[in-house]
Amino acid sequence: MAIEVKVPALGESVTEATVGQWLKKPGDSVAVDEAIVSLETDKVAVDVPSPVAGVFGEQLVKEGDTVNVGTAIATVNEGGAGAAPASATPAPAKAESAAPTPVAAASAAPESGGGNSVTLSPAVRRMVLEHGLDPSRIKGTGKDGRLTKDDVVAAIADGSAVVAAASAAAAAPTAAPASAAPARRQERVKMTRLRQTVAKRLKSAQETAALLTTFNDVDMSAVMEARAKYKDLFEKKHGVRLGFMGFFTKAVTMALKDIPAVNAQIEGDEIVYNDFADISVAVSAPNGLVVPVIRDADKMSVAEIEKAIGDYGRKAKEGQLTMEEMKGGTFTISNGGVFGSLMSTPIINPPQSAVLGLHRIEDKPVVRNGEIVIRPMMYLALSYDHRLIDGREAVTFLVAVKNAIEDPTRLLIDL
Repeated sequence: MAIEVKVPALGESVTEATVGQWLKKPGDSVAVDEAIVSLETDKVAVDVPSPVAGVFGEQLVKEGDTVNVGTAIATVNEGGAGAAPASATPAPAKAESAAPTPVAAASAAPESGGGNSVTLSPAVRRMVLEHGLDPSRIKGTGKDGRLTKDDVVAAIADGSAVVAAASAAAAAPTAAPASAAPARRQERVKMTRLRQTVAKRLKSAQETAALLTTFNDVDMSAVMEARAKYKDLFEKKHGVRLGFMGFFTKAVTMALKDIPAVNAQIEGDEIVYNDFADISVAVSAPNGLVVPVIRDADKMSVAEIEKAIGDYGRKAKEGQLTMEEMKGGTFTISNGGVFGSLMSTPIINPPQSAVLGLHRIEDKPVVRNGEIVIRPMMYLALSYDHRLIDGREAVTFLVAVKNAIEDPTRLLIDL
């Protein structure tokens, strides 16, 4: 009996989604609640599970199609057994003697229905092709073992998945003329719904808000010493690593109490002041950066903040963030330093009025007590909506964050 698979409820005010990637193909065996397709909404990717165990029947829509909540998108034949994978029968000797070319490895893997198949998103497939990698040699850390961009970047760095194409070239009867120009190629990939939404919101922020960025630098010596001294005890007691984000988030919540305009927002001709601090924290996901929200961060300890960030990071990597976890937020912290950024001018996330950008730590010569010494320094950038926040308030807020980081005791005694 064929059972229809329909688009589930996607959250408040979300009525449609884009078919991102089919995870099963007709004839594959599926278990009850096993993901068969990934849908992309304005904020997150949602995996749709099979309602029954059986055999995947028909794909009623294509990747890239827009579908509404409640629309039938596939069928599953209840009971029975899936078709045997085509890759399960080839002669072992032949399979082991021929290494796949990069193009074959990247294009054939998504079509395979076997247990060793590798499902590649368009962006990951492009990276695999460009760098001549065999995706079957790369360990996927995404949900259900899927490859992420981070997995491919790691494979490029250590060279473990490079396909040995030299032997294939040597076996070719004739070589291309030396004067032949290298092949030039392009690939068109449709923007994901998430990327389209991000583009619209950020462009809207530039057109609507009076954006301005103020900078400062912060000496990370005290925080780094505290982290080095207590990180083992901290992890043993709380079960989570002690990072820098816990310190910065705590410092931000304290500064927001002193400068409430930075935590406010404009609605029509009114200013809405929030007496709570819901901090949006940018974390890396397979499809790009996402921004889950730490609710009531001002009432949390550093340990509780680190746990929340760790949980969100794991969920983002596995594609398990929910719409509810992405909603709201009164202030954003974005840490470009983990990717090596030295300085940036981040864009606010409407309707928020400010965002704090963190950057990489570098040893630099600074003057202390009349002497030149080397200190681990970081640039801080606060972008804000000048319609609501005056320059004096923005600078005062950033200095408050700087002072709390350079003297972490302030975090304990609320100074």
